[in-house]
Amino acid sequence: MIRILGIGMGPQHVTPEVAEALRGCDYVVAAAKSDDDPLLAVRRRVCEAYGVELVVVPDPERDRDPAGDAGYVTAVRDWHAARVAAYRAVLEERRGTAGFLVWGDPSLYDSTIRVVSQLTDDYDVLPGISAPQLLAARHRIVLHPVGQPIHVTTARRLRDDVATGQRNLVVMLGADLELDGLEDWSIWWGANLGDPSEELVAGRVTTVRVEIDEARARAKAAAGWVMDLYLLRAPEAA
Repeated sequence: MIRILGIGMGPQHVTPEVAEALRGCDYVVAAAKSDDDPLLAVRRRVCEAYGVELVVVPDPERDRDPAGDAGYVTAVRDWHAARVAAYRAVLEERRGTAGFLVWGDPSLYDSTIRVVSQLTDDYDVLPGISAPQLLAARHRIVLHPVGQPIHVTTARRLRDDVATGQRNLVVMLGADLELDGLEDWSIWWGANLGDPSEELVAGRVTTVRVEIDEARARAKAAAGWVMDLYLLRAPEAA
């Protein structure tokens, strides 16, 4: 049995449902990107809070510079296959009920479900607090105007999505802000939401771009890592 558990940004976001599931796990499996992976430390704190053993698996290497969308899909597929093999070795050795802790919510820009489904049909999924939820709460906003849609995308697809007419976007999995030509748009940005290193900036793109760069640098210096996202909204038509 495998339990895929959304944990938001750490122990403070673990729901009672997920907490109960954690207590019933024999161990938790987590990938480590390096010997001093700071995000692994957060997972460790969650396990310690609920008395569950953490089993660390070195994360397989991934091609970080693939050519085009097709190359990206291939790189991710290969990476997932390597993860499946690494996790299967642990699961076959230990048996019992294993937990996988997912940042935010398992339904949104995370592939744990895709990976686990290749390992077994015996798994369930419990939701967590997602990054867009936290972003909206921190900025005290609704993610969409009245009666309007919201488009959730990634930074690598932002330009294409804007070109197709999207005017209200939550942008995830970004690094550098590529916002040339969008200076009149409004942005609500956040990094490391829910962590002591959290940073927030909001305003017109043209006036806050430097402030965001500085805030992002502070978050990374404080935590050793940075995960950010933002809501980007076009100006209202005259």
